[in-house]
Amino acid sequence: MSLDIARLVAFSGISATELQISLASSNISNADTTGYTRKSANQVADVTAGIGTGVSITGISSNVDKLLLKSLIAANSELGSADATNNYLEQLQQLFGSASTSGTSTGGTSLANSLASLESALSSLASSPSSVSLQSAVVSALDDFASQLRGTSSSVQTLRANADKDIASSVESVNDDLQQIADLNVEIRKLAASGQSTADLEDQRNAALQDLSSYMNVSYYSASNGDLQVYTSSGRALVDSSVHALSYTASANVSASSSYGSGGFSGIMVDGVDVTSQITSGKIGALVTLRDQTLPAVQSQLDQLASQLASALNETTNGASAVPPPNNLTGTTATSGAASLSASGTVRIAVADQSGNLVSYQDLDLSSYATVGDLVTALNGISGVSASIDSAGHLSISATSSSYGVAINDMSSAIGGAGFSDYFGMDDLVTGTGAADFAVRSSILSGDAGLPTGSLDGSTTLTTGSQVLTSGSATVINALYDRLTGATSFSSAGGLSATTGSFADYAAAIVANVASKASQASSAYTTKSTAQSTYASSLSSQSGVNIDEETARLSALQNKYAAASQVISVVNSMFSSLLSAVQSS
Repeated sequence: MSLDIARLVAFSGISATELQISLASSNISNADTTGYTRKSANQVADVTAGIGTGVSITGISSNVDKLLLKSLIAANSELGSADATNNYLEQLQQLFGSASTSGTSTGGTSLANSLASLESALSSLASSPSSVSLQSAVVSALDDFASQLRGTSSSVQTLRANADKDIASSVESVNDDLQQIADLNVEIRKLAASGQSTADLEDQRNAALQDLSSYMNVSYYSASNGDLQVYTSSGRALVDSSVHALSYTASANVSASSSYGSGGFSGIMVDGVDVTSQITSGKIGALVTLRDQTLPAVQSQLDQLASQLASALNETTNGASAVPPPNNLTGTTATSGAASLSASGTVRIAVADQSGNLVSYQDLDLSSYATVGDLVTALNGISGVSASIDSAGHLSISATSSSYGVAINDMSSAIGGAGFSDYFGMDDLVTGTGAADFAVRSSILSGDAGLPTGSLDGSTTLTTGSQVLTSGSATVINALYDRLTGATSFSSAGGLSATTGSFADYAAAIVANVASKASQASSAYTTKSTAQSTYASSLSSQSGVNIDEETARLSALQNKYAAASQVISVVNSMFSSLLSAVQSS
């Protein structure tokens, strides 16, 4: 080998070593950079006419295990889903408060404890039914429960609205990732065409893919031109030769009746196609499930509690009357004068003074009236009574004198399986069709009407001036207490099986069900987080930077560089000696 070739080999070694030192330094510097993979130079020997003439670098690459990466992508989707579910169910559990079951304590903050407080107030009132302060305590306890129930229902809908908004913001993040992948595809093609390394850009593209997968489950593959193409789980293109962005608009108003199927929520669209059902994992998949299934299930349980409680309370109070009687009774059931009336039996309508003494009364045979309008006409025929269908379509019965009040005894009346008062809702204690609007009747809450604790005398005949209303009996109070604490049948709702028990028991079952779901979500999050960390760690071990190894490699490269430099020094010295020998000859 000539000295020229020896020097050329040494110079090529130095050049290759300099590049490898640069790569090692870059690896160490980026050891903590998310998505960065270890870079290495592809070094080959140069051979000319069978003689080694040095080394050269043919490219810079990183070695990423594709199967590990695919497993990590799937784990990211599952973790994104578990994280969102855990976050929302933790908030949901906080909404339902805590229950206190020690002794007779009702100090907890759950719906069950609020019902227990109502039971306690009714129990106290039963011992002194005419006590105004104890009646007020019952109304206050019931209003506290109603407010808590409405607040919980409203908060559930707020969580649904937040999930819907999170879907919209997550769609924006997905589109950012898709655009980044598409842009990097272009840059990678350009560098590859010019023979430059694309390893760093591929790292950035893989990082964007991993971030994308945390929002939604995707499939992907690398095309022959080096592009990374991304699709939904059902094959709808998201990135191919261009970006197919997702679009979504969050709902402006979310209520218990809002649903995806009925158009209350729009679909997640790609090129005009609804792909909502194709997103089954990732943060977006979990948010859709929470918004459309998990949270509505809880709402249906609250509605079951509200509707059953309203029926139980109102069935009881519609057979009772406040003392003194209210000047006006307005029903809660919508009707009209033309509505047909299929009724039987007798109802007693009475006008009494503030002491409960009879002013006038009449027993009406309901089978005599074909329509509600006919009934109203008959009511107006009672001395001291004025009746009408108000603007809201409710039956209204008033005493014509502001000094008197109206009381009803359903007697043997039967309309649609209910008594007269219950059918029209004349003495409802609470109003509302579900948890969202469950409330104590406004006239009772304001004090315009008292708590219905008395009963209109049901004797065959009544005498004007005699006392026909009394609040000294605990009959109605005990009936309310028994309805609260006795066995009530609840239909299956939101994953809770049909059951029989007290209202406090059912409320406790709702709280327990939420707590169970939250616990399961927390366990699932821990499991998915561990799995994702395992895959991430495995990928990092396979393709990430090990600082100890890179440091040791850097030291070895420094030695190689020094050795190559020494070779050049020796060759130069030999050239000088040869030149001196030639000149002296």
